[in-house]
Amino acid sequence: DSADENENLEEDSDSDDDEDDTAELMKELERIKKERAEETARKQAEDETLERAARKQELAKGNPLLQGAGGGGSFQVKRRWDDDVVFKNQARTEPKKEMRFINDTIRNDFHRRFLNKYMK
Repeated sequence: DSADENENLEEDSDSDDDEDDTAELMKELERIKKERAEETARKQAEDETLERAARKQELAKGNPLLQGAGGGGSFQVKRRWDDDVVFKNQARTEPKKEMRFINDTIRNDFHRRFLNKYMK
């Protein structure tokens, strides 16, 4: 009888230990989940503040009035890429050919150009 009682006590203590271990592991798991959730929330808040700061700085860079606030910067307009080109505005000075209107299909300018181009 005492051997049976010892076996029953060992089984009870083993099951109690298992339940205690399981409870401890569950508590540990919940603690780890909570820490991870706090960590992700902290990272999101940190990223959001960095993004806000970057956006604010970008907006300040884009506004030329805010750039000169610290040191009185120059408000010079940027030059165009073709400002220093040698052959600029050449087509403006060329005389335009005056189109004449002749009410004769054989003597008008279009017919003469056509004949010169294709019937030489």
